[in-house]
Amino acid sequence: MSTEVKATLQGCGEQGADKRFVWANGSIVIDRDVVVSPFDHGLLTGDGVFETLGAYDGRVFAMSRHYARLLRSAGGLGLEVPAREVLESGCHEVVASNNLSKARVRITITGGEAPLGSEKGKAGPTVLIAAAEAPRWPRTGKVISVPYTRNEKGALVGMKSTSYGENVIALSYAKERGGDEAIFGNTRGELCEGTGSNIFLVNGREVLTPPLDSGCLAGITRELVLDICEREGIDVSQGPIPMTALDEAQEAFLTSSTREVQGIGAIDGRELRNPPGEITERLAGLFSKMIENDIDP
Repeated sequence: MSTEVKATLQGCGEQGADKRFVWANGSIVIDRDVVVSPFDHGLLTGDGVFETLGAYDGRVFAMSRHYARLLRSAGGLGLEVPAREVLESGCHEVVASNNLSKARVRITITGGEAPLGSEKGKAGPTVLIAAAEAPRWPRTGKVISVPYTRNEKGALVGMKSTSYGENVIALSYAKERGGDEAIFGNTRGELCEGTGSNIFLVNGREVLTPPLDSGCLAGITRELVLDICEREGIDVSQGPIPMTALDEAQEAFLTSSTREVQGIGAIDGRELRNPPGEITERLAGLFSKMIENDIDP
């Protein structure tokens, strides 16, 4: 922990359950002291991007890949991004100041102050980093396919945008029906992704996952699992998958920075056979070993 952060914590008094520390435009502050302008374009229009990273023993995982995706997302919206070393230091300071070991860390960048409309402003971006204890996902989850579609040709495809209204609605729909995650199809009737996860099906010994042109996000954990499959000689297909494949799947799993590799136990109320499944278990174990052995794969 840097001298500056220690001084900030001492100035704020001892950490307590009612104090959470965040990194706001370069400084560690108590969350309730952060001021975001009512004219911030991220608040007004969703003009912002973000990354969610896992942190283990105080260190963020796969920072290089997350930073590269952040640059791609921000480039699509014309947002400036601080240097990698600035953000990485901010992540570590937030994790340390909140005394977290296994954590979920979020970097958010918005367009900053702008007019009351869609037009961009000329102020610099708002940059925030927050962290919280990592969620404890069950070994298997339940997914619900939703009656909403991802537009694979939309302007935000491939960007991790803060415009998450569709995800909020879809996840609420799934939870109302006993699900833990919602699954989208795209406009072509193909399997796409979850609200905060990528989806994989297992057909015999072959792993199937939607291609990026389905409209799904290029998930970092998805990318790493594909790397593991290639290294281990596990057959993978990244081709169009009809939504009807969900009705027949007997093994499936989700990937994300917080879930890591999580088996699917039920799809639309149909229980899968012996979840999480042999391939899922193997990939989950290999992914855990990757985290232990290489913090920035």
